[in-house]
Amino acid sequence: MKIVKPLRTLALAAIAGAVLTACGGDEKDQNTVRIGTMAGPETEVMEVAKKVAKEQYDLNVEIVEFNDYVSPNAALDEGSLDANAYQHKPYLDEMMKSRDYSFEVAGKTFVYPMSVFSLTYDNLQALPENGKIAIPNDPSNEGRALIMLNDAGVITLKDRNNLAATPNDIAENPKNISFAELDAAQLPRSLQDVDFAVVNNTFATPDQLPEGAKRVLTESSESPYVNLIVVREGDSQRPEIQNLVKAYQTPEVIKAAQERFTDVVPGWK
Repeated sequence: MKIVKPLRTLALAAIAGAVLTACGGDEKDQNTVRIGTMAGPETEVMEVAKKVAKEQYDLNVEIVEFNDYVSPNAALDEGSLDANAYQHKPYLDEMMKSRDYSFEVAGKTFVYPMSVFSLTYDNLQALPENGKIAIPNDPSNEGRALIMLNDAGVITLKDRNNLAATPNDIAENPKNISFAELDAAQLPRSLQDVDFAVVNNTFATPDQLPEGAKRVLTESSESPYVNLIVVREGDSQRPEIQNLVKAYQTPEVIKAAQERFTDVVPGWK
């Protein structure tokens, strides 16, 4: 286990407001794992896994919360985390390619389906001419949102299987819809300004959605976008990482996730 060293730059010190404390000493702690998750319900689910890990494997799990999708991978690469649990394979692949990260998958968590919300309309069929839809702006989730809209008949993509599709890859747009490409965390707030927003499940919680937001469409549970426990290359076989994965993939954690998220599906079954 790499020793967590003090953060040396202001950029890393500011990572998502996470508190990344230093651990001293030359000996590696083989009984503690530090994992990054998204603040909110995903952290609450990880707290249950933390309890299971301690009870069943005498493993100490330290949870570091983040509020954006970029910082957990930066912290893992820098060495301040042993693992993170928040991203699916298409996003991981894109980040490894664009940032030159050397990561690997230690285990699967859940499929967290995307949903389409509106403050004004009850269904996508009511979408007006020249309407506006907000979608995530990161490459993998943008394509995921557009595939949802393709399958719902709102648009037609040139290639429905292009996971990295952008609005430039739309072949047919019969209602002349415009797209607001936003950071995923901003999508709930954008509902005040658009007709519909395609929101990641992480941010589709009552405390983040505006009052009156209606869920008009949910992604199929057949989605390939299962979330993952990710570690640095070569670390997936560490006993403490394997015990963390086993602690996460338990009935207690499934129950906690299903209490907090709509339509969540265990990805390891």
